[in-house]
Amino acid sequence: MQKFRYTAVNMLNKKVRGIYLAANEEELRFQLAKQKLYLIKAKKAPEKTQASFFAVSSKVKPAERNTFCRQLAIMINSGVSIVNSIGILKDQNYSGFFSRVLDSVHEDIKAGVLLSDAMAKYPNVFPNFFTSMVSVGEKSGMLDEVLRTIADYYEADTRIKKKVKSALTYPVVLMALMVGVLVLMVAFVIPAFQKSLSALEVEMPPITTAIMAFSNVVRAYWKEMLLVIVVIVVGIALFIRTKRGKYLWHTLFLKLPIFGKVQNSLISARFARSFGLLLESGMDLTDAMESVIVVLGNKNAEKRFMAVAEEVKQGQNFPNTLEKYKMFPQMLIQMISVGEKTGSIGQVLLRSCNYFDEQVETSLSSISQIIQPAMLVIMGGVMGLMFYAIYAPMISIMTTLN
Repeated sequence: MQKFRYTAVNMLNKKVRGIYLAANEEELRFQLAKQKLYLIKAKKAPEKTQASFFAVSSKVKPAERNTFCRQLAIMINSGVSIVNSIGILKDQNYSGFFSRVLDSVHEDIKAGVLLSDAMAKYPNVFPNFFTSMVSVGEKSGMLDEVLRTIADYYEADTRIKKKVKSALTYPVVLMALMVGVLVLMVAFVIPAFQKSLSALEVEMPPITTAIMAFSNVVRAYWKEMLLVIVVIVVGIALFIRTKRGKYLWHTLFLKLPIFGKVQNSLISARFARSFGLLLESGMDLTDAMESVIVVLGNKNAEKRFMAVAEEVKQGQNFPNTLEKYKMFPQMLIQMISVGEKTGSIGQVLLRSCNYFDEQVETSLSSISQIIQPAMLVIMGGVMGLMFYAIYAPMISIMTTLN
Protein backbone atom coordinates (compact mmCIF):
# COMPACT_ATOMS: atom_id res chain seq x y z
CA MET A 1 0.00 0.00 0.00
CA GLN A 2 1.19 3.51 -0.88
CA LYS A 3 0.05 7.00 0.04
CA PHE A 4 -1.05 9.12 -2.93
CA ARG A 5 -1.49 12.87 -2.97
CA TYR A 6 -4.44 13.39 -5.32
CA THR A 7 -6.56 16.07 -6.95
CA ALA A 8 -10.13 15.19 -7.92
CA VAL A 9 -13.44 16.88 -8.71
CA ASN A 10 -16.81 16.20 -7.11
CA MET A 11 -20.28 16.22 -8.69
CA LEU A 12 -20.43 20.02 -8.29
CA ASN A 13 -17.22 20.27 -10.34
CA LYS A 14 -15.27 21.55 -7.33
CA LYS A 15 -11.67 20.46 -6.85
CA VAL A 16 -10.87 18.22 -3.89
CA ARG A 17 -7.32 17.51 -2.70
CA GLY A 18 -6.12 15.00 -0.18
CA ILE A 19 -3.97 11.99 0.68
CA TYR A 20 -5.25 8.43 0.26
CA LEU A 21 -3.81 4.97 0.94
CA ALA A 22 -4.09 2.60 -2.06
CA ALA A 23 -2.20 -0.24 -3.75
CA ASN A 24 -1.90 1.67 -7.04
CA GLU A 25 -3.42 4.53 -9.00
CA GLU A 26 -6.20 2.36 -10.45
CA GLU A 27 -7.39 1.36 -6.99
CA LEU A 28 -7.20 5.01 -5.94
CA ARG A 29 -9.40 5.96 -8.90
CA PHE A 30 -11.89 3.21 -8.02
CA GLN A 31 -12.09 4.15 -4.32
CA LEU A 32 -12.57 7.85 -5.11
CA ALA A 33 -15.26 7.02 -7.68
CA LYS A 34 -17.22 5.23 -4.95
CA GLN A 35 -17.25 8.58 -3.12
CA LYS A 36 -18.46 10.42 -6.26
CA LEU A 37 -15.00 11.90 -6.78
CA TYR A 38 -13.32 11.79 -10.18
CA LEU A 39 -9.54 11.67 -10.23
CA ILE A 40 -7.69 14.36 -12.18
CA LYS A 41 -4.12 13.65 -11.12
CA ALA A 42 -2.26 11.71 -8.47
CA LYS A 43 1.31 11.21 -7.38
CA LYS A 44 2.97 9.20 -4.66
CA ALA A 45 3.42 11.18 -1.46
CA PRO A 46 7.18 11.56 -0.85
CA GLU A 47 8.66 10.01 2.29
CA LYS A 48 9.36 13.42 3.82
CA THR A 49 5.76 14.51 3.31
CA GLN A 50 4.45 11.34 4.91
CA ALA A 51 6.78 11.74 7.87
CA SER A 52 5.75 15.31 8.46
CA PHE A 53 2.07 14.45 8.27
CA PHE A 54 2.17 11.29 10.31
CA ALA A 55 5.22 12.14 12.45
CA VAL A 56 3.57 12.63 15.82
CA SER A 57 1.42 9.52 15.76
CA SER A 58 -0.75 7.49 13.45
CA LYS A 59 -3.27 6.97 16.25
CA VAL A 60 -5.42 9.11 18.49
CA LYS A 61 -6.04 8.66 22.21
CA PRO A 62 -9.39 6.91 22.79
CA ALA A 63 -10.44 9.61 25.28
CA GLU A 64 -9.85 12.31 22.66
CA ARG A 65 -11.89 10.46 20.05
CA ASN A 66 -14.70 9.80 22.54
CA THR A 67 -14.84 13.49 23.44
CA PHE A 68 -15.08 14.34 19.74
CA CYS A 69 -17.95 11.84 19.30
CA ARG A 70 -19.94 13.27 22.19
CA GLN A 71 -19.37 16.88 21.12
CA LEU A 72 -20.34 16.09 17.52
CA ALA A 73 -23.48 14.26 18.72
CA ILE A 74 -24.54 17.27 20.83
CA MET A 75 -24.02 19.70 17.95
CA ILE A 76 -25.91 17.55 15.42
CA ASN A 77 -28.74 17.03 17.92
CA SER A 78 -28.88 20.82 18.37
CA GLY A 79 -29.49 21.28 14.65
CA VAL A 80 -25.98 22.30 13.54
CA SER A 81 -25.04 20.82 10.15
CA ILE A 82 -22.30 18.19 9.96
CA VAL A 83 -20.08 20.52 7.90
CA ASN A 84 -20.34 23.33 10.44
CA SER A 85 -20.00 20.95 13.37
CA ILE A 86 -16.74 19.47 12.07
CA GLY A 87 -15.56 22.97 11.13
CA ILE A 88 -16.03 24.13 14.72
CA LEU A 89 -14.63 20.99 16.38
CA LYS A 90 -11.45 20.82 14.29
CA ASP A 91 -10.31 24.07 15.90
CA GLN A 92 -10.83 22.76 19.44
CA ASN A 93 -8.00 21.76 21.76
CA TYR A 94 -7.21 18.42 20.11
CA SER A 95 -3.75 17.00 19.40
CA GLY A 96 -1.96 18.25 16.30
CA PHE A 97 -2.41 15.00 14.39
CA PHE A 98 -6.12 14.68 15.21
CA SER A 99 -6.70 18.32 14.27
CA ARG A 100 -5.11 17.70 10.86
CA VAL A 101 -7.25 14.60 10.36
CA LEU A 102 -10.41 16.56 11.22
CA ASP A 103 -9.31 19.34 8.89
CA SER A 104 -9.00 16.81 6.05
CA VAL A 105 -12.39 15.29 6.93
CA HIS A 106 -13.92 18.78 6.96
CA GLU A 107 -12.54 19.55 3.48
CA ASP A 108 -13.91 16.28 2.12
CA ILE A 109 -17.37 16.88 3.60
CA LYS A 110 -17.47 20.38 2.12
CA ALA A 111 -16.71 18.76 -1.25
CA GLY A 112 -19.74 16.48 -0.90
CA VAL A 113 -18.15 13.34 0.55
CA LEU A 114 -20.13 11.44 3.19
CA LEU A 115 -18.80 11.67 6.75
CA SER A 116 -18.26 7.90 6.96
CA ASP A 117 -16.28 7.88 3.68
CA ALA A 118 -14.17 10.85 4.75
CA MET A 119 -13.36 9.13 8.06
CA ALA A 120 -12.59 5.82 6.33
CA LYS A 121 -9.44 7.38 4.85
CA TYR A 122 -7.90 7.26 8.34
CA PRO A 123 -8.39 3.67 9.59
CA ASN A 124 -5.88 4.18 12.43
CA VAL A 125 -8.07 6.97 13.79
CA PHE A 126 -11.53 5.75 12.78
CA PRO A 127 -11.53 1.91 12.61
CA ASN A 128 -13.83 -0.03 10.30
CA PHE A 129 -16.33 -0.62 13.11
CA PHE A 130 -16.44 3.13 13.79
CA THR A 131 -17.06 4.12 10.15
CA SER A 132 -19.61 1.31 9.71
CA MET A 133 -21.61 2.64 12.66
CA VAL A 134 -21.38 6.20 11.30
CA SER A 135 -22.60 4.95 7.91
CA VAL A 136 -25.58 3.28 9.60
CA GLY A 137 -26.33 6.53 11.44
CA GLU A 138 -26.21 8.50 8.19
CA LYS A 139 -28.63 6.13 6.47
CA SER A 140 -31.04 5.93 9.41
CA GLY A 141 -30.98 9.66 10.20
CA MET A 142 -29.92 8.92 13.79
CA LEU A 143 -26.28 9.97 13.54
CA ASP A 144 -26.30 11.78 16.90
CA GLU A 145 -27.57 8.68 18.74
CA VAL A 146 -25.09 6.45 16.92
CA LEU A 147 -22.18 8.75 17.85
CA ARG A 148 -23.17 8.58 21.53
CA THR A 149 -23.37 4.80 21.24
CA ILE A 150 -19.91 4.67 19.67
CA ALA A 151 -18.48 6.73 22.53
CA ASP A 152 -20.14 4.42 25.09
CA TYR A 153 -18.71 1.38 23.31
CA TYR A 154 -15.13 2.64 23.23
CA GLU A 155 -15.30 3.86 26.82
CA ALA A 156 -16.38 0.39 27.97
CA ASP A 157 -13.62 -1.22 25.90
CA THR A 158 -11.01 1.18 27.30
CA ARG A 159 -12.20 0.48 30.85
CA ILE A 160 -11.67 -3.27 30.37
CA LYS A 161 -8.22 -2.73 28.82
CA LYS A 162 -7.16 -0.64 31.81
CA LYS A 163 -8.24 -3.40 34.18
CA VAL A 164 -6.20 -5.95 32.21
CA LYS A 165 -3.09 -3.72 32.35
CA SER A 166 -3.61 -3.04 36.03
CA ALA A 167 -3.85 -6.75 36.84
CA LEU A 168 -0.60 -7.49 34.98
CA THR A 169 1.41 -4.57 36.37
CA TYR A 170 2.16 -6.05 39.81
CA PRO A 171 3.58 -9.39 38.52
CA VAL A 172 5.76 -7.53 36.00
CA VAL A 173 7.11 -5.22 38.73
CA LEU A 174 7.89 -8.22 40.95
CA MET A 175 9.67 -9.97 38.09
CA ALA A 176 11.75 -6.87 37.33
CA LEU A 177 12.63 -6.55 41.03
CA MET A 178 13.69 -10.18 41.22
CA VAL A 179 15.89 -9.86 38.12
CA GLY A 180 17.45 -6.69 39.54
CA VAL A 181 18.30 -8.37 42.85
CA LEU A 182 19.77 -11.39 41.03
CA VAL A 183 21.97 -9.15 38.89
CA LEU A 184 23.16 -7.32 42.01
CA MET A 185 23.96 -10.60 43.78
CA VAL A 186 25.76 -12.15 40.80
CA ALA A 187 27.73 -9.01 39.89
CA PHE A 188 28.79 -7.74 43.33
CA VAL A 189 27.80 -9.80 46.38
CA ILE A 190 28.88 -13.29 45.28
CA PRO A 191 32.32 -12.18 43.94
CA ALA A 192 33.07 -10.43 47.27
CA PHE A 193 32.26 -13.56 49.28
CA GLN A 194 34.14 -15.72 46.78
CA LYS A 195 37.38 -13.82 47.48
CA SER A 196 36.94 -14.20 51.24
CA LEU A 197 36.16 -17.91 51.08
CA SER A 198 39.00 -18.61 48.64
CA ALA A 199 41.46 -16.95 51.04
CA LEU A 200 40.28 -19.21 53.87
CA GLU A 201 40.63 -22.33 51.68
CA VAL A 202 37.35 -23.75 52.93
CA GLU A 203 35.62 -26.69 51.26
CA MET A 204 32.40 -25.33 49.81
CA PRO A 205 29.05 -27.12 49.35
CA PRO A 206 28.13 -28.10 45.75
CA ILE A 207 25.39 -25.43 45.58
CA THR A 208 27.89 -22.72 46.54
CA THR A 209 30.40 -23.96 43.96
CA ALA A 210 27.73 -24.01 41.25
CA ILE A 211 26.48 -20.49 42.00
CA MET A 212 30.00 -19.07 42.12
CA ALA A 213 30.83 -20.77 38.81
CA PHE A 214 27.68 -19.25 37.32
CA SER A 215 28.70 -15.83 38.67
CA ASN A 216 32.15 -16.17 37.08
CA VAL A 217 30.65 -17.09 33.70
CA VAL A 218 28.19 -14.18 33.80
CA ARG A 219 30.89 -11.66 34.76
CA ALA A 220 33.27 -12.98 32.10
CA TYR A 221 30.78 -13.09 29.24
CA TRP A 222 28.10 -10.57 30.26
CA LYS A 223 28.48 -8.54 27.07
CA GLU A 224 28.01 -11.60 24.86
CA MET A 225 25.08 -12.83 26.96
CA LEU A 226 23.44 -9.40 26.91
CA LEU A 227 23.88 -9.25 23.13
CA VAL A 228 22.27 -12.68 22.70
CA ILE A 229 19.33 -11.67 24.93
CA VAL A 230 18.83 -8.41 23.02
CA VAL A 231 19.00 -10.22 19.66
CA ILE A 232 16.46 -12.82 20.82
CA VAL A 233 14.06 -10.22 22.26
CA VAL A 234 14.31 -7.95 19.20
CA GLY A 235 13.96 -10.95 16.88
CA ILE A 236 10.83 -12.16 18.65
CA ALA A 237 9.40 -8.62 18.70
CA LEU A 238 10.02 -8.18 14.96
CA PHE A 239 8.58 -11.63 14.20
CA ILE A 240 5.43 -10.88 16.21
CA ARG A 241 4.96 -7.73 14.12
CA THR A 242 4.76 -9.84 10.95
CA LYS A 243 1.42 -11.23 9.82
CA ARG A 244 2.45 -14.83 10.47
CA GLY A 245 4.14 -14.03 13.77
CA LYS A 246 1.17 -12.09 15.11
CA TYR A 247 -1.16 -14.95 14.18
CA LEU A 248 1.04 -17.54 15.95
CA TRP A 249 1.42 -15.31 19.04
CA HIS A 250 -2.34 -14.72 19.27
CA THR A 251 -2.99 -18.46 18.79
CA LEU A 252 -0.54 -19.32 21.59
CA PHE A 253 -2.05 -16.67 23.88
CA LEU A 254 -5.51 -18.21 23.48
CA LYS A 255 -4.17 -21.58 24.65
CA LEU A 256 -2.44 -20.34 27.81
CA PRO A 257 -4.11 -21.80 30.95
CA ILE A 258 -5.25 -18.58 32.67
CA PHE A 259 -4.53 -15.79 30.21
CA GLY A 260 -6.32 -17.68 27.44
CA LYS A 261 -9.54 -17.61 29.45
CA VAL A 262 -9.21 -13.84 29.91
CA GLN A 263 -8.58 -13.36 26.19
CA ASN A 264 -11.57 -15.53 25.21
CA SER A 265 -13.84 -13.62 27.58
CA LEU A 266 -12.51 -10.33 26.21
CA ILE A 267 -13.18 -11.43 22.61
CA SER A 268 -16.70 -12.56 23.56
CA ALA A 269 -17.44 -9.25 25.31
CA ARG A 270 -16.17 -7.20 22.36
CA PHE A 271 -18.14 -9.29 19.87
CA ALA A 272 -21.36 -9.16 21.88
CA ARG A 273 -21.19 -5.39 22.36
CA SER A 274 -20.08 -4.41 18.83
CA PHE A 275 -22.16 -6.95 16.88
CA GLY A 276 -25.22 -6.17 18.98
CA LEU A 277 -24.80 -2.43 18.36
CA LEU A 278 -24.44 -2.92 14.60
CA LEU A 279 -27.55 -5.11 14.37
CA GLU A 280 -29.61 -2.82 16.60
CA SER A 281 -28.53 0.14 14.46
CA GLY A 282 -30.16 -1.50 11.46
CA MET A 283 -27.22 -3.16 9.68
CA ASP A 284 -27.94 -6.56 8.13
CA LEU A 285 -26.25 -9.71 9.44
CA THR A 286 -23.61 -10.24 6.73
CA ASP A 287 -22.49 -6.58 6.66
CA ALA A 288 -22.31 -6.55 10.46
CA MET A 289 -20.14 -9.68 10.38
CA GLU A 290 -17.66 -8.01 8.04
CA SER A 291 -17.51 -4.86 10.16
CA VAL A 292 -17.06 -6.64 13.48
CA ILE A 293 -14.02 -8.72 12.46
CA VAL A 294 -11.45 -6.01 13.25
CA VAL A 295 -12.97 -5.43 16.70
CA LEU A 296 -12.10 -8.91 17.99
CA GLY A 297 -8.46 -7.96 18.58
CA ASN A 298 -7.03 -11.45 17.98
CA LYS A 299 -5.78 -12.67 14.59
CA ASN A 300 -6.70 -16.28 15.30
CA ALA A 301 -10.26 -15.30 16.22
CA GLU A 302 -10.45 -12.96 13.20
CA LYS A 303 -9.43 -15.77 10.82
CA ARG A 304 -12.02 -18.16 12.24
CA PHE A 305 -14.74 -15.50 12.16
CA MET A 306 -13.93 -14.71 8.52
CA ALA A 307 -14.53 -18.39 7.76
CA VAL A 308 -17.83 -18.18 9.67
CA ALA A 309 -18.86 -15.12 7.65
CA GLU A 310 -18.10 -16.87 4.35
CA GLU A 311 -20.19 -19.91 5.26
CA VAL A 312 -23.09 -17.77 6.49
CA LYS A 313 -23.04 -15.89 3.16
CA GLN A 314 -23.39 -19.26 1.45
CA GLY A 315 -26.54 -19.97 3.45
CA GLN A 316 -25.23 -21.86 6.48
CA ASN A 317 -26.87 -21.44 9.88
CA PHE A 318 -25.14 -18.71 11.91
CA PRO A 319 -25.13 -20.33 15.40
CA ASN A 320 -24.19 -23.76 14.00
CA THR A 321 -21.26 -22.27 12.08
CA LEU A 322 -20.06 -20.43 15.20
CA GLU A 323 -20.14 -23.74 17.07
CA LYS A 324 -18.31 -25.51 14.23
CA TYR A 325 -15.36 -23.08 14.44
CA LYS A 326 -15.47 -22.94 18.27
CA MET A 327 -15.70 -19.17 18.14
CA PHE A 328 -17.32 -18.42 21.48
CA PRO A 329 -18.44 -20.10 24.72
CA GLN A 330 -21.41 -22.42 24.37
CA MET A 331 -23.61 -20.08 26.41
CA LEU A 332 -23.09 -17.18 23.97
CA ILE A 333 -23.80 -19.40 20.95
CA GLN A 334 -27.03 -20.64 22.58
CA MET A 335 -28.09 -17.05 23.26
CA ILE A 336 -27.44 -16.16 19.61
CA SER A 337 -29.52 -19.19 18.58
CA VAL A 338 -32.41 -18.01 20.77
CA GLY A 339 -32.04 -14.48 19.42
CA GLU A 340 -32.11 -15.77 15.84
CA LYS A 341 -35.39 -17.59 16.46
CA THR A 342 -37.00 -14.54 18.07
CA GLY A 343 -35.49 -12.03 15.63
CA SER A 344 -33.66 -10.19 18.41
CA ILE A 345 -29.99 -11.20 18.17
CA GLY A 346 -28.86 -7.61 18.71
CA GLN A 347 -30.85 -7.17 21.93
CA VAL A 348 -29.71 -10.54 23.28
CA LEU A 349 -26.05 -9.73 22.61
CA LEU A 350 -26.24 -6.29 24.21
CA ARG A 351 -27.73 -7.85 27.34
CA SER A 352 -25.02 -10.52 27.44
CA CYS A 353 -21.97 -8.26 27.00
CA ASN A 354 -22.08 -7.15 30.65
CA TYR A 355 -21.87 -10.79 31.71
CA PHE A 356 -18.69 -11.29 29.70
CA ASP A 357 -17.25 -8.06 31.09
CA GLU A 358 -17.76 -9.56 34.54
CA GLN A 359 -16.10 -12.78 33.34
CA VAL A 360 -13.04 -10.77 32.32
CA GLU A 361 -12.90 -9.08 35.73
CA THR A 362 -13.33 -12.43 37.52
CA SER A 363 -10.54 -13.99 35.46
CA LEU A 364 -8.27 -11.03 36.18
CA SER A 365 -8.94 -11.40 39.91
CA SER A 366 -8.02 -15.09 39.62
CA ILE A 367 -4.77 -14.15 37.89
CA SER A 368 -3.90 -11.73 40.68
CA GLN A 369 -4.74 -14.29 43.37
CA ILE A 370 -2.57 -16.96 41.72
CA ILE A 371 0.34 -15.03 40.21
CA GLN A 372 1.13 -12.64 43.06
CA PRO A 373 1.67 -15.33 45.76
CA ALA A 374 3.46 -17.56 43.22
CA MET A 375 5.85 -14.75 42.29
CA LEU A 376 6.55 -14.02 45.96
CA VAL A 377 7.25 -17.71 46.64
CA ILE A 378 9.57 -17.97 43.61
CA MET A 379 11.33 -14.75 44.53
CA GLY A 380 11.72 -15.86 48.16
CA GLY A 381 12.98 -19.30 47.09
CA VAL A 382 15.60 -17.90 44.71
CA MET A 383 16.81 -15.34 47.24
CA GLY A 384 16.86 -17.97 50.00
CA LEU A 385 18.92 -20.31 47.84
CA MET A 386 21.40 -17.55 47.06
CA PHE A 387 21.84 -16.59 50.71
CA TYR A 388 22.16 -20.24 51.76
CA ALA A 389 24.89 -20.78 49.15
CA ILE A 390 26.75 -17.74 50.47
CA TYR A 391 26.37 -18.26 54.22
CA ALA A 392 26.62 -22.08 54.43
CA PRO A 393 30.45 -22.03 54.17
CA MET A 394 30.60 -19.21 56.74
CA ILE A 395 28.52 -21.24 59.19
CA SER A 396 30.75 -24.27 58.55
CA ILE A 397 33.86 -22.20 59.38
CA MET A 398 32.32 -20.84 62.60
CA THR A 399 31.32 -24.37 63.67
CA THR A 400 34.86 -25.65 63.03
CA LEU A 401 36.40 -22.80 65.02
CA ASN A 402 34.07 -23.42 67.96
